[in-house]
Amino acid sequence: MANHPSAIKRMHQNERSRVRNMSYKSGVRTAVKKFLQAAGEKSPDAPQLLRKAISLFDKGVSKGVIHRNTASRKVAGLSKKLHVG
Repeated sequence: MANHPSAIKRMHQNERSRVRNMSYKSGVRTAVKKFLQAAGEKSPDAPQLLRKAISLFDKGVSKGVIHRNTASRKVAGLSKKLHVG
């Protein structure tokens, strides 16, 4: 357990950001699952769901939750699933 005031503050900040990041990543995973299901069924709303997932990836990168290369790699893979089938 932290004793120094700055260490205590940092511990609280880390917990808040951990919860926020966990929630955000969960939303991204949900969007990806919805897209993959729609793409597998050749649904007409698959492109719309892909745009939603890409938007969430981009927001995650700008907030520092997801590394930009990771987001780029995952977006490329999802796009390939839509266009190649």
